[in-house]
Amino acid sequence: MSKVFKKTSGNGDLTLYLGKRDFVDHVTSVDIVDGVLKVDPANLNGRKVFVYLACAFRYGSEDLDVIGLSCRRDIWVKRVQVFPVIAGGIGKTPMQEALVKKAGEQAHHFSFEMPTNLPCSVALQPGPNDSGKACGVDFELKAYIANAADDGDEVIEKKDTCRLMIRKIQFSPASTNAGPKAEITSPLQLSASLGKENYYHGDPISINVKINNDSSKVVKKIKITVEQNTAVVLYSSDNYVKAVCSEEFGETINANSTFEKEFTMTPLLANNSEKRGIAVDGRLKDGDTNLASTTLCESGEKEMQGIIISYKVKVSVSLSSGGLLGSLTGSDVVAELPLILMSPKPAGGSDVTLE
Repeated sequence: MSKVFKKTSGNGDLTLYLGKRDFVDHVTSVDIVDGVLKVDPANLNGRKVFVYLACAFRYGSEDLDVIGLSCRRDIWVKRVQVFPVIAGGIGKTPMQEALVKKAGEQAHHFSFEMPTNLPCSVALQPGPNDSGKACGVDFELKAYIANAADDGDEVIEKKDTCRLMIRKIQFSPASTNAGPKAEITSPLQLSASLGKENYYHGDPISINVKINNDSSKVVKKIKITVEQNTAVVLYSSDNYVKAVCSEEFGETINANSTFEKEFTMTPLLANNSEKRGIAVDGRLKDGDTNLASTTLCESGEKEMQGIIISYKVKVSVSLSSGGLLGSLTGSDVVAELPLILMSPKPAGGSDVTLE
């Protein structure tokens, strides 16, 4: 264990220890959140010590909390009592054994199992003039001293708490499958396909376009767009579509002729840094990140709340009839391809597979 993450409460009575802050969602299971809490019981005065793990959607500035308006909604919360120790608890993981040695006496272990239907850590990029914490989904691990685990009437002082933010993340599935393909047959024959099934952030995406123009019109332009779809699922479901990469190609394809070409597109957050509402992968501190990764769900999963990310590639072929009225009598033929855009699995990590 090369690094230990710790946070101490204001009164010094609680100290949280974690061996890592990134926990991987393998689609069918999620890494166990295993940590240790060091407790000084001298000032508890009969109170107990709890730890909770919460997945929440943040949709407003923290300043709203000052005037009594909540700026977050809990999607999932689980609490455990750490002290006094409850008999019959589960044993320590190897990570916790190492953390207990680090924390010393009065260290107590705790574990959380997250369900697979929770969203991953993701944030919505603020605009250039926005301030405060970005909207999005985050995971908070919090230790606190209280008389009861969850009593709405009990006031818990800030000095009696300590917390660490963690991330739930996914990596690209292992796949050697061919990319998706789409075909449109009217008024011309358009075939579009991706070079492979999955792409990593920053890699160029290859799009093969074939056109059999057996119509009487002329193709004047091909436009390729990579779109990010952000589904915000809380009380209802709202979808926001943002173009994260778009380019027009002035290809002319006359009537009764064929065309085939491979185009490349590279969607990058760097080219969308000023766009408000673009979804990005969650970060623990102000640092580099990337466009939000595709959300992978188990087959038939329909109960996920929070933010769900997907991508597609749109190939739009513009036709005109030619002559003076060509631009007024034109039409577009559009093919759409689903795109999986994620980070690669680190070396030594366990495989993620899609059913």
